[in-house]
Amino acid sequence: MIPRYSRPEMVALWSAETRFHIWFEIEAHALDAMAAIGMVPASAPQAVWAWWATKPAIDVAAIDAIEAVTKHDVIAFLTWVADHVGEEARFLHQGMTSSDVLDTALAVQLARASDILLADLDALLAALKRRAFEHKFTPTIGRSHGIHAEPVTFGLKLAQAHAEFARCRSRLEAARADIATCAISGAVGTFANIPPSVEAHVAAKLGLTPEPISTQVIPRDRHAMFFATLGVIAGSVERLATEIRHLQRTEVLEAEEYFAPGQKGSSAMPHKRNPVLTENLTGLARLVRGMVTPALENVALWHERDISHSSVERMIGPDATITLDFALVRLTGVIDKLLVYPERMTANMNRMGGLIHSQRVLLALTQAGVSREDSYAIVQRNAMKVWQSDGALQLRDLLGADAEVTAHLGPDALDALFTLDHHMRQVDVIFDRVFGPHG
Repeated sequence: MIPRYSRPEMVALWSAETRFHIWFEIEAHALDAMAAIGMVPASAPQAVWAWWATKPAIDVAAIDAIEAVTKHDVIAFLTWVADHVGEEARFLHQGMTSSDVLDTALAVQLARASDILLADLDALLAALKRRAFEHKFTPTIGRSHGIHAEPVTFGLKLAQAHAEFARCRSRLEAARADIATCAISGAVGTFANIPPSVEAHVAAKLGLTPEPISTQVIPRDRHAMFFATLGVIAGSVERLATEIRHLQRTEVLEAEEYFAPGQKGSSAMPHKRNPVLTENLTGLARLVRGMVTPALENVALWHERDISHSSVERMIGPDATITLDFALVRLTGVIDKLLVYPERMTANMNRMGGLIHSQRVLLALTQAGVSREDSYAIVQRNAMKVWQSDGALQLRDLLGADAEVTAHLGPDALDALFTLDHHMRQVDVIFDRVFGPHG
């Protein structure tokens, strides 16, 4: 990813230096396990670790130069190590195949990337919870199809987002566990030239679990599920970003992104305050989701192994995790500093002459003995007059002048149907469901 949409910690995880560092650990830990069973002399891991203890700088350019000749990245790395370790380096990679190193290293990187993303989600959840409780009883209009429906609270909107991202976190935890597997099983995965005990040792050292059965490569259904999970999280990012973009529209303006001192919204129009961060998040979410299909297509490899997945994963591994990391942190900042306008919410809610209370009147008429069909027709004909007046008329007034209504509902009963308290009476229950009874 370009630096504009990258954060240093996640970028460093995908650097060549980090990758070669993990490769070394895999090879050295495997050598330890081989020495423990007499497969190689004890002097081999001692020599390798003694060199590593000098904290040598990983010369990426030198390794790349070797690869330019060998056309094989793992061989190039092993050749570079051997040039520094000396004769004992010949015991490295005994019975192993390149996929043992590549797939296990990728598992380490994806697991570590997951840890960063989980921390990102924790920060986002904390921001959503804080703002949800801040606006727990801030009334606003709920919309369906973009049209006024019935009152909700702004806190409920944020609580919904919290519940969604909590599910995202659970999915990512499961995806991390699924992807964190180690395969040191040799060519075609039969352990013919390296025993399973070596794999178990490497897995334990790297915080992985042994792959139950590999075919020279770790099965790519694991990776497909991992990237699909990132895609779902990106979908949730876009859902919340889109909500904020709609709320910031001039005609709505119930909430908006923080506008910093000195910030400019347009090169041409000085008055503009645009939802640039959430628009950016929408675009970044599209990128992450776009990487899901290639991951799914990687599942179908030929026989025990081909490398059609390799070029894909070299791109989507870094790009998907770096992009989502940046997006989650940016979204947290948006929520943390979101400007909320309760007065505008109330004004918008009252704009259409009380139409938002139509269902309560419908239900009250049915309770008073009017059929549902007749009740609906009575309320709708009055509601359409208000609609066509663009809110100039008041539904309560029209209903109070309708003989078919007043025959069943008196003035006090009608007034009681046009209050907000009724719509907020279960907010505490919903918050308890989302955040627990103790918040």
